[in-house]
Amino acid sequence: MDVTTIEKAVNQQFGEMVQLRRHLHMYPELSFQEIHTPAYIADYLRSLDIDVREGIGGRGVVGSLIVDKSLPTVALRADFDALPIQDLKDTPYKSTVPGVMHACGHDAHTAIVLTAAKILSGMKDELKGNIVFIHQHAEEVDPGGAIQMIADGCLDGVDAIFGQHVSTSLDVGKIGYKYGTATGIPDDFTIKIKGRGGHASRPHDTIDPVAAGIALCNQLQYAVTRRTNAMDSVVLSITMFNAGNQHNVIPDEVTIGGTIRSFNHEMQETMIKELNRTLEGLVRTTGVSFDLDYMKGYPPVVNDDEMTDIVLESAERISTVNETIRLEPDLGGEDFSYYLQRVPGTFFYTGVRNSSFKADFPHHHAHFDIDEKGMVNAVSVMLESVFTYLEKESR
Repeated sequence: MDVTTIEKAVNQQFGEMVQLRRHLHMYPELSFQEIHTPAYIADYLRSLDIDVREGIGGRGVVGSLIVDKSLPTVALRADFDALPIQDLKDTPYKSTVPGVMHACGHDAHTAIVLTAAKILSGMKDELKGNIVFIHQHAEEVDPGGAIQMIADGCLDGVDAIFGQHVSTSLDVGKIGYKYGTATGIPDDFTIKIKGRGGHASRPHDTIDPVAAGIALCNQLQYAVTRRTNAMDSVVLSITMFNAGNQHNVIPDEVTIGGTIRSFNHEMQETMIKELNRTLEGLVRTTGVSFDLDYMKGYPPVVNDDEMTDIVLESAERISTVNETIRLEPDLGGEDFSYYLQRVPGTFFYTGVRNSSFKADFPHHHAHFDIDEKGMVNAVSVMLESVFTYLEKESR
């Protein structure tokens, strides 16, 4: 397929792609609570005469464009869940759902893959293989939708997969790629520190969980800086500390929550061991007790080198991509990793930053938005990658 034909087709669909993204942005749904979004996706795919299966892994949608089952099959994946964040943007398409918004770009991901589906369905006679469109629920919350959809057969017959994430860390016109390990392991933990409350004027009559909790937070930072090699990337962040509601009362209990991020299972196990060791020391020194709820996160995304080469080569052929950038691994989490454990693929990043109209806020921010022109590059690179992969497989 000539790249100019792909670019022309994408530009022709740009207006509709924006409409798709804005509709989804206005009606977001939280992880594992998606009802209207998957139905909307399924209806759109059916309008393209694509075979559709709903309820995959619970709430996922899979569309299949089958040319010949004896030919290679490549999948494109998008996620469609939103976040529990109040949308503070002043735009006509801001979220209509109080306390819920697409603050990570999953609305754009869905619009991008739906647009790819429309273009590919119109080029079916020119395809040298089959295409599967994986629309995944619940990427943001463990255990995630990917592993559930895989267990329900979304990768059956699939030989390779491409995924992408829009990024406000990259300007429009830039495509980021990573070889090998791309993301970290995002573990979460919740700790209940249990003491014995009492009057704030008589702390000696209590077992103070607040003081113990503060000590714990400080000691956990010591575990990062003094119990791990400085050359090994690991992050421990305390993100919740909930204690009491009265000035003159020492509470019975404190709840502390946070995340531990690492790139490999050895470091993950080291940090779990250090967390437990620190808690046990806290019991001995303060007299508190504790309950620990530790949730292991997604495995790291590990991109296939040959599939990454395809994306890089494809991006460099797209006229609206003005720069390709090799990115370093980061400690964010992404359950695209589960697909890559089963079939070769790669996960790339599309620049959507444009400060001229405030599309430069970080992901998971209440003012998050994108320059929708960046979606053109995402679709174009995906489509060119599909044709390049199928062409190589047919040789």
